[in-house]
Amino acid sequence: MTTTSEHVDLRDDLIRLVTSRLLDPLEILLPQADLTGLRQSVEADAEMWAAQLLGPDDALARQTAIRLMTVLYPGDAPFDPPDTWWATPLGRVTARRAGHPSKEGVSLGVAGAMLGITRQGVHDLVTRNKLARHPEGGVTVASIRARLDHRRES
Repeated sequence: MTTTSEHVDLRDDLIRLVTSRLLDPLEILLPQADLTGLRQSVEADAEMWAAQLLGPDDALARQTAIRLMTVLYPGDAPFDPPDTWWATPLGRVTARRAGHPSKEGVSLGVAGAMLGITRQGVHDLVTRNKLARHPEGGVTVASIRARLDHRRES
């Protein structure tokens, strides 16, 4: 179940990200442009994105997460965020709804960051068959998502 504070934190994080990554650079490039309307649109859209990311429609949540990752973190290489990113409101919801944006398996350290636990905690969960090993090493992203869903339902 989603809490109001989780929704507000996610919405605020999205507003901050879109503003700093898209609107602020635009303001620097186009100093005469009036971005007031865009800023208001971002606030309204961030409310909608947060609702989609936290809502009951898994496919819509995954699609929204991927769309946001693509726009907010563009680049030629697949997005591979630092471990600290997974502790952000967008990182937490992305882990749960879409998993890792570019990998099927991750290291124990990344798995720990996605789950919000230590690497040793991940190792213990793997040993107890609560997380699945990836054939190439580490842990499967699917098992991390399943664990996050299970924790959320408890």
